Amino acid sequence: MSTVANGGRLFLVVLAMAVSAFVQAAGEDNAFMPKGGRALLLDLLGAPPDQVELRAIAQARRTEPQWLDFVAARKKALTERELATLAAYLAVNMPLSDDALKRDNLASALPPDGRDLAWNGCQSCHSLFASHLTQKRNAQGWRNMFLSPFHRELNMNPQEREEFARYSALNMPMKIEDVPQDLRF
Repeated sequence: MSTVANGGRLFLVVLAMAVSAFVQAAGEDNAFMPKGGRALLLDLLGAPPDQVELRAIAQARRTEPQWLDFVAARKKALTERELATLAAYLAVNMPLSDDALKRDNLASALPPDGRDLAWNGCQSCHSLFASHLTQKRNAQGWRNMFLSPFHRELNMNPQEREEFARYSALNMPMKIEDVPQDLRF
């Protein structure tokens, strides 16, 4: 085998390792932010989640107060904010569509939560710290943010926008010292 072929393989192996490390690091970067509803639901159900129980939740339609009662009755150690975040997520996103309910792995069909949406959407244009993490707004204030010309163009459907607004109203602002130094400005 030629030296060029070996060098090419070595380059691909190093590149694959670098990409893998980057993906792992990127996945952990948002851990400082309060958990969103999808993460809280999966924590509540355990790993791996019971598919029968998850399917029952995914097919249910309840109001936010009804979801709050449902989640609180589970006797899982969640803070008041986590309970409210999970109830809001379930009220916005359940029941899942018929197509989503047909999946074998129902957890993979769960819509992104507010933390996911903020992490993956806000940083493409501006600092997450200044635009999201330090802002105190109620849900309507966050909804109004989507009325600005540059936010109207975001690739988010109405359900995702509502999820983002509710998550943000419940979990923002964060304390400056809780945000990693390299993300502060």
